[in-house]
Amino acid sequence: MQQGQGLPTKPAHEAASSAAPIVRLVNVHKKFGDQVVLDGISIDVEPAKTLTIMGPSGCGKSVTLKHIVGLLRPDSGEVYFDGQRTDTLNEVELMPVRLQVGLVFQMGALFDSMTIEENICFPLEEHTQLSRTERRERAADALKTVDLDGVQAKLPSQLSGGQRKRVAIARALVLRPRVILYDEPTTGLDPIRSDGIDQLIIKMKETFGVTNIVVTHDLASARKVSDRIVMLFGGKVAADGTFDELSRSEDPRVRSFLEGRDDHSDEVVKIEAALRKATPGRPLI
Repeated sequence: MQQGQGLPTKPAHEAASSAAPIVRLVNVHKKFGDQVVLDGISIDVEPAKTLTIMGPSGCGKSVTLKHIVGLLRPDSGEVYFDGQRTDTLNEVELMPVRLQVGLVFQMGALFDSMTIEENICFPLEEHTQLSRTERRERAADALKTVDLDGVQAKLPSQLSGGQRKRVAIARALVLRPRVILYDEPTTGLDPIRSDGIDQLIIKMKETFGVTNIVVTHDLASARKVSDRIVMLFGGKVAADGTFDELSRSEDPRVRSFLEGRDDHSDEVVKIEAALRKATPGRPLI
């Protein structure tokens, strides 16, 4: 596809939709000080599927996402993207991998002083040689994809929370990534707008062949969008399967989480304190 044309309805990499995982974490360990956050987790993420990572706050969900994009390196274990080991790469070597991964942060992380179009064009200016006209066309295509065409000249403050989440998804999509990571994409939204975000996540997979990795506490959303769910407790994978399979789990931790009962508050406080000390100034996503 030539630069400047619309978003592809079926990406070229879809032909690689073999059984080989696009993302792999193999026996990954990570601790901050004395606090163990990841204790030997192994996860395979299939291409063009939606994997949801769940568990109580502080259980290692955000740390797992950071390992996928190389913001954190494991103390031991291995991380792979499309068959290439990435945890041993330096920052320059990681860049081509990171350009294939889109990030949708919990609060959107839009630049308040930039228009919506400028926000979406920003990664194109940083990482492509597209002309200004081509960047604007790509931004317009991305906004159409998330059903927000016509807001290019507005500022983020002029949009609702749900609309800002859609813009964040458009910005993640504009570089045509193979994988999109979502941090609590429906937090703070009412059920109708949450459903709209869920439908976009499904659309990213079904229309564009994107692999979605979603961190959420929203059980309704997880049931709706997930092909598979991994539930973390105490830095380990406690359950791995479909939502229905997890709902039949006999593990009391899994059952209490799905029933809205969380008895891990002391552990959460310790882990979050260790994360903030080890990565000052960085969001826990």
